[in-house]
Amino acid sequence: MAPFTVLHICMGNICRSPMAERLLARAVRDRSGEPDLLRSVSAGTGGWHEGEEMNPPAARQVRARRGSDDGFAARKLRGDFIDEADLILTATSDQYDYVVALRPDAAERTFVLGEFGRLLAGIDTSALPPAEPKPDAVHVRGAAIVAAAARLRGDSDPQPGDDLDDPWGRGDQTFQRIGDEIEDTTVPFATLLLP
Repeated sequence: MAPFTVLHICMGNICRSPMAERLLARAVRDRSGEPDLLRSVSAGTGGWHEGEEMNPPAARQVRARRGSDDGFAARKLRGDFIDEADLILTATSDQYDYVVALRPDAAERTFVLGEFGRLLAGIDTSALPPAEPKPDAVHVRGAAIVAAAARLRGDSDPQPGDDLDDPWGRGDQTFQRIGDEIEDTTVPFATLLLP
């Protein structure tokens, strides 16, 4: 079984989505000590930064939070990235709409990042498969978490506060706030995945 794959999406793939990619990977590593239990990747809807490194203030935030920015290169979102993902987390509701327009069958596993974070709190942990630090067990439990979040969401739309502001061109203080908001979802998700 392939590792549970989380695809993070923003516009340019040099600020928000790479921060989320690397901070989720760090949160899972913190819980398990194993770097390969989950595959955390990212892409951008715009594509004009393809191949570029992470934006310097974003990279500083990742490193300050014990993550790594090594080897990052921005990518343009493609349909096969969506097809390969078990969970898709977008920075904004507009990007959620973009993903679902591209791949309507991905709607049940696509969430705005803040929306997914809100829904995690309502999941009945006793109904989830057992947690084990093994790739197959993480995959099964991750899929169950995504399905539970989709049921909790029902037909409701994301709330305005679920979106992550675009920090591009803004100062370190804004990037710090965005990093905090990302970790408000990535850390609880890692904790639920690997309690």
